[in-house]
This record gives sequence, structure tokens and C-alpha cells, in this order.
Amino acid sequence: MTQSGRDPHREARRAGDSPVPASGADSGAGSAADYVLGADGKPIRDRFGRPVRRRQAAPRPPRAGSAASSPSARPTSPRPEETRFDVGAYMERNQGAPRRTPPRREQQSMPQRAPRRATPDVPRSYRSPEGPRGVKPQRPHRRRKKVNPIKKSLGCLGWFVAIMLVLTLVFTLWTDSRLTRIEAMPEQQVSNTAGTNWLLVGSDSRQGLTEEQQAELGTGGDVGVGRTDTIMVLHIPASGKAKLVSIPRDSYVEVPGFGMDKINAAFTYGGPQLLTETVEQSTGLHIDHYAEIGMGGLANVVDSVGGVDICVKEAIDDPLAGINLQPGCQELRGPEALGYVRTRATAMGDLDRVQRQREFFAALLDKITSPSTLINPFRTISLVNHTASSFIVGEKDHVWHLARVALAMASGVETETVPIGGFEDTTVGNVVLWDEEATQQLWDSLK
Repeated sequence: MTQSGRDPHREARRAGDSPVPASGADSGAGSAADYVLGADGKPIRDRFGRPVRRRQAAPRPPRAGSAASSPSARPTSPRPEETRFDVGAYMERNQGAPRRTPPRREQQSMPQRAPRRATPDVPRSYRSPEGPRGVKPQRPHRRRKKVNPIKKSLGCLGWFVAIMLVLTLVFTLWTDSRLTRIEAMPEQQVSNTAGTNWLLVGSDSRQGLTEEQQAELGTGGDVGVGRTDTIMVLHIPASGKAKLVSIPRDSYVEVPGFGMDKINAAFTYGGPQLLTETVEQSTGLHIDHYAEIGMGGLANVVDSVGGVDICVKEAIDDPLAGINLQPGCQELRGPEALGYVRTRATAMGDLDRVQRQREFFAALLDKITSPSTLINPFRTISLVNHTASSFIVGEKDHVWHLARVALAMASGVETETVPIGGFEDTTVGNVVLWDEEATQQLWDSLK
């Protein structure tokens, strides 16, 4: 500074003259070490074109007792003015484009995110998509999931069972639709009794048979209105064995509306309904189901299962029935089986016949439910076809009801004939009289 108190350097800076002393200049003008130098070795200038000086280190406080601590002590050299480094001006001057520094925004509280997992660096392959010599690389072989053979077998078995169930259902409904149904139950029935009771009827009807078939079967020609050669009551209890009771066709009973007559005459007078009503009033049992089969149907059912094995107790020679059988166990085909259950050419006549009918019926059901029939599709289809076309059932009866009968008979059945008290000649012919006391005990055991 001069005596007038002016700083010649400050005046020069205001005038726009800022000389930068060379390295050999005097200390009064300042050396290059007093300025901030750039990469080119020249001092960095601020936005006003002034060289930026380095900041001087702050002087240490003087020790106590030294000359510098006295108030009268003055600095021997003037303190240069400190200048801040203006980055914006430097960038504007050196890059030629204005660059504004965006103002700082207050830091907002942001929700912290979970740190991302560092993915390992996968080495890049610079190999050509095609393999050596233009051969395309094969795709990596995928490992197939192992399938448990047991689960696979069970799955196949399940599908097979499902298909068989569907086919069985369709076949059952088709068979049921072929059954002939009639009104067999009377308008007024006796009260319900225990178990399930079937009225099984074998008629001597020749309906649907040609003259050649009648001659082959030995039916003896048409007798007009059909009669019942076979009348049986099948009782299926809730538990235990079934019981099959034969009723002789010449049994002398009360026929509703017609008085005392042979029981098979009820079928002639009023068909299945009157026969069912007569059986209910005579036995006191509630009839739940009705099934009827004719001569031709019985022969066809026997032939469809390949014959029935019957043990003949005594020789039977009946030209009217078309049979000549010798004693012993033998297989009977359709015509012979029909003659066997119809003939009365034995000592006891009708009583022997009802016993043979029970034996034949049990043997037929045993043959139907045997494995040789069930596992043979040809026999099974033929059996179902002839059974459906030959049986006449009640309006509310179905093929599964008939299957229930077969199962009950196959598991074992007790056979019995109504206890006989004697015979008597009446206005309707020779009739069979029941033993009233024993017969009543029989019917009571089934209620």
C-alpha cells in the first residue's frame, strides 16, 4: 500500500488489468506459486477474469511476551485479498457453453428400498451361434421328470374302471328298456311285511311260438287263455338266507270275486293282478315284485347259458312233454329242461313237479352266476338278451331288481313246499288242500 492508503493491485483489478507476474517477478507483484494453476500451468481465472489466488494459511497466535502480541505491532506486509474459486465462470470460459448448477433441493424422506442382490458376472461367450464348421449346436438335454410306475399303473387302472362303469351303465339301461312291463299289483294290497317278497310265475302261454317251435318244445298246442304251471314266492330277508316256497297250481283257495277255485284259475280270470291279490289274501304276505316267464323264454334262457346240470332221481318218460330221461346227473338243454319242469308223469304228480321246479330254478341261477358264464362275453350277452326279451315284470320293476334275485339265490336259498293236508274232488276238479296249522306257521315265519 502507498502512503495515501491505496492498494495499487486493487486499483489495477478494478480497471480490468490483472497482470500475472512471471516466475521471476518481484515479490511485491506476487509469484506464480501464489495463484491456483490449471492443467496448462497457467493461473485459473474467475468469472471476472482475475487470477485466483491461493488461500494464505492462518497465522498462528503470537506467544505471550512476544513482540507480535503488543497492540502497537503492525504487519510488515500487506495481506492480500482472498478470492473464492468460481467453478461456474471457469466452466463457462473454458467450454464456451453456459452451465448452470441446479439449485439444491431439500432432501425428501424417501422410503428405503431393499438392497438388490448382486448378480454374479456371467462370462460372455463370443462364440458363434453355429458350432465348428457351420454345425449348429445342440440344445441342452432337458432332464425328464421320473414318473412313478405305481402311480402310472393306478392312473391307467382308474381310467379302465371308469370306462367299464360307463359301459356297464349304458348296457344296463339298454337291457332294462327291453323288459316287458305289465300292471301286476292289485289296487288294494295287504299291509307291508318284513323283507322283500317276489311272486315268480311260469306260464304255459304259447304266445310268440311257431308251430315248429311248439312241436320242438312239446307244448301240446294252444290251450287258449294261459295258465300258470309254476307259482313260487321268493322271500328275501334283511339278513340271512332267502326262502323259496312253491305253491301247487291246484291249491284250493279263495279267488276274490269268484269263490273257491284252483289258485292258477285266478290267472285265467284276471291275469297277474288277480293272481297277486289271491296270493296275498291266502298267505298274508305283501308282494313287492312280480316276474313271469313263458315256455319259449325259459328254453332260450337255458340254451344261452349252455344248459343246466340236473340230477334226475327216477326215470321219466313223457311223450306229451317230449322227454325220456334216465336217472343220474346230466346236462339238460332248452327243450329237455322245459319238459322236465312241466311233466307230471311221476308217482306224486303235481307235488313232484313243484319240487323239480324248485331244484331246476336253483340250478339255473347257479349256472347264471357261475364264472363260466360271467367271464364269457358271448354267453353273457346272449343271456341278457334272452332274459330281457323273455321276462315280464311289474311296472315298477327293473333289471337291477332281477339281479338282486339272482344274488340272493346264489348266496344260498332254502326251498320248501306249502304243507299239504290232502286231496279232494270238487266241482272244479281234483284239488290240493293245505294243512292249515302248518301253513299258517310257514307264512308267519316270513312276516
